[in-house]
Formats: sequence, structure tokens, C-alpha cells
Amino acid sequence: MEFLRPSTLVEALEARSAHPDGVPIMGGTDVMVELNFDKRRPPALIDLTRVPELTEWGVDGASTRLGAGVPYTRIIEHLADRAPALARASRSVASPQIRNRGTVGGNLGGASPAGEAHPPLLATDAEIELASVRGTRRVRARDFYLSFRTTALQPDELITAVLLPEAAGPQQFAKIGTRNAMVIAVTSFSLALDAERRTVGTGIGSAGPTPLRSEAAEEFLESEFDWEDGRPLTEAVVRRFGELVAAASRPIDDQRGTAEYRRHALSVMARRALSWSVTDYRKESARCA
Repeated sequence: MEFLRPSTLVEALEARSAHPDGVPIMGGTDVMVELNFDKRRPPALIDLTRVPELTEWGVDGASTRLGAGVPYTRIIEHLADRAPALARASRSVASPQIRNRGTVGGNLGGASPAGEAHPPLLATDAEIELASVRGTRRVRARDFYLSFRTTALQPDELITAVLLPEAAGPQQFAKIGTRNAMVIAVTSFSLALDAERRTVGTGIGSAGPTPLRSEAAEEFLESEFDWEDGRPLTEAVVRRFGELVAAASRPIDDQRGTAEYRRHALSVMARRALSWSVTDYRKESARCA
């Protein structure tokens, strides 16, 4: 196995072009487990830890440009206001040691449906920046996930950044597991309300072959929500929203939970996330009045 260690983004893209079957590695929280258990033996590892561009973040127009190698700990510390759903999801990742190493880029590269970052990226309509020696392109998170562990990423491309729209309303993330910490999600859910565009975004994790959205739930809530004052929704509306979210899932039975349980849990998390969001929206409306 070759071990490549580029020190600039140009070198990293050249290494990726020369070794399309190699595996990029940053935090290594997933890759090293696969190597240790001999589940993966790539011909090359491309260590990206020395590429400074991947560990930077900052304002990019109306969005926050988050380098693919920024660890979860820094997201929690610095982006709670600009990307609250992603920050909440980051807090739920494993242990402090893993959060110090793990990255959103790694979540995207591995493309596990259970990855914590995926639902917030879907709910907030984030964009994924992909780069190669051929150039740079951006793909909406909603178009990034193609099938089980298959994404729009081409063999010669690296995930260089994520573009996060600035929060224009409440954002939530909820996750349920077999215990409170150090656990892979049985299922997860994210909700984002955009008061400026009056739109709703959803993201569902670990309940299908890919991370999912519930477009039906989004459209339903957009028409039912009081965008002026955020008045409380009726119990029937809240329950229907939960039902639509659960209906969008495509779960399976496995060692962590049954399909039936995942659907039920999604419905409950969606209702709770909606109730929290309405409360936050109403508080913000009152503050701005």
C-alpha cells in the first residue's frame, strides 16, 4: 500500500488523479477501523492532514464555506449560530476524541446513511464542493446521494468544502440510538425553517439506503405554518407532519432496530423537532416585533 502525503491542494488533486482507486484520509475515524479489521485494503492512502485549505472555514457570500477537513469540535465551537442543525448533529458524534478528528468531509466520503452530518446538510439545502485537476464544481446535497454508499463524487475528485446557507430560522437535529453516547444512530432527523423564503427543509438519516428528504412533509408544513407570527400548530397538523416524515423513509430490520421502530421513532422526532422549532420561531418573532 502506497502512502501519499501532499502538502498543498494542488498536490492532493494531482495525487487523486494519479490514484483514483486510492482512499483519501483526514481524521481516519472510519477508514482506520476498516483497515484494522481487514475489511478494506486500498492500493494507496492519500493523507490530507497537511493540506491547509481543507481545514479552513469562513464566510462565502450568503453562505459559510466549511473546509472538508474541519473537525466536528470546531463546528460546535464556532458555527452554532450560522449552522445550528449541523452543530447539534456534531455534538452527537461519538466521543470527544472522535469529534476532534472526525469531519463532515469524511461523513460525505463514506456516505453511510447513518452519518450524523447528512440530515442537516439535506435540510438546509447545503452544497458540496468537489474538485479535481479538471476543475471545481458544486453539487447540492439533495443531488449528492445516489444509492447505498454511492455519491456524485467522481473517482478523480476530492470533497474540498461544504457551503452552508446562513440560518434564516430555527434548525433542529434529533438522533436516537441504543444508548446515549458512542452509538450509531438507529435513525435521525433534521428540520430547518427558512423565514425569509418561507420554506421547510427535512433530512432523514439511517432509515433508507441513502440519506433522505420528505418533500411531502416539507410542502405540507410550508402551507400550514404561520410564517408571520409562528402561532402554535394544531395537534392534527403536527401529527400529520410526523406521519409524512415517517412515510418518506425506507428502513430495514437490522441489529440496531426494526423498520417499524424506525418509522415510529422518525414520526416522534419529527413532531418534537417541529414543536421546538415553532417555539423558537415565535420567540424570535416576538423579539423582532
